[in-house]
Amino acid sequence: MSDLPTAYPSDQLRSPLPPARATAPRPGPPPLPRPPAGTGTEPDGAGGGPGRQRDAFFDNAKYLAVVLVAMGHGWELLIEHSRAAKALYLTVYAFHMPAFILVSGYFSRHFEPRPDRLRRLITGVAVPYVLFEVAYTLFKRWADDDPTYDFSLLDPWYLTWFLVALFVWRLTTPIWRTVRWPVPLSLVIASLAAVSPDIGDDLDLQRVLQFLPFFVIGLRLRADHFHLVRRTWVRLVAVPVLGCALGCAYWAAPRVRPAWLYHSDSVQELGAAPWTGPVLTLGLFGCSTVLVVCFLAWVPWRRTWFTALGAGTLYGYLLHGFLAKGALFGGWPDAHPWLREPLGEVVVTVVAALVVTALCTPPVRRVFRFAMEPTMAWAFRADPAETRRRPPRAGG
Repeated sequence: MSDLPTAYPSDQLRSPLPPARATAPRPGPPPLPRPPAGTGTEPDGAGGGPGRQRDAFFDNAKYLAVVLVAMGHGWELLIEHSRAAKALYLTVYAFHMPAFILVSGYFSRHFEPRPDRLRRLITGVAVPYVLFEVAYTLFKRWADDDPTYDFSLLDPWYLTWFLVALFVWRLTTPIWRTVRWPVPLSLVIASLAAVSPDIGDDLDLQRVLQFLPFFVIGLRLRADHFHLVRRTWVRLVAVPVLGCALGCAYWAAPRVRPAWLYHSDSVQELGAAPWTGPVLTLGLFGCSTVLVVCFLAWVPWRRTWFTALGAGTLYGYLLHGFLAKGALFGGWPDAHPWLREPLGEVVVTVVAALVVTALCTPPVRRVFRFAMEPTMAWAFRADPAETRRRPPRAGG
């Protein structure tokens, strides 16, 4: 519709203006690649249903991150007797979960409380949490010879805290898209959580709140932000930075408790003064962010032999916990002293990587899909809006 008025007074009529020329739009920058998931409701942060093109970079990043998780749990068996193992443990724990959470936040950017996405959140996150919490409880009773250990949905055990956190974070996604300064606000919340011992263990809220800034940063990132880490100078700088981090971790190994990197306790519970909460929160956040950038700088962007395994990282993450805890409950380091020697540490590292790799493969995913990705169509009412969006059947 024209912006000119539709009628004029008779004494102001003039000859009509010549028709306006059609102006071609100015060329803009080429479109950036879109994330492969679209909905961001998949539990492992990637997604991509049938017909969707997955992004090799994010699958590679998730696979490498979950391998580091498994290696860290292997080193947990050795850190009491090996300073080198503890240095590697501290370095990896400073960034492996922040990297995983940041990628999960990136793929949650478009989450909305629509019925279809809420169903996916329930079946892909909430249901696996309940099933694995039950499985881990039974496993602990048997493997740790602890028949009195009680099942509780409010007290996540071991690895299941991440599912609780992912559920809470995604439900709050619309809030972080609404507020003006989401990242500073999330840092304030994390700092307040760090000085609030009364939060307790319910739903592991300490971790949920203290890791929150990494999820919010992921929500705020765009595809071009990830392209920045591909620059040559970033990759070159990442090498000495990681080297310095390992050196600092080696120095700190006898002096620092790993619990500071778990983010599961307040500073008072770790024996520090309350005023250190914001300082330590911001300091650890800065260190972790730098190491995440260094990690992402060396993640391959092309398809590799392990790219396809990135779709099954949540399988590897949750399933390898039974083996890691089983080795700990079984007293392997004491029963096999050679594991504490340099060759034994290498063996533990390689075995951890191979085990979690095997658990991410398609055969394992097919076996455990009933627990990780159940359809559960019977549990949900039909969505009228979704039904209206479906095209009519041919001949109907």
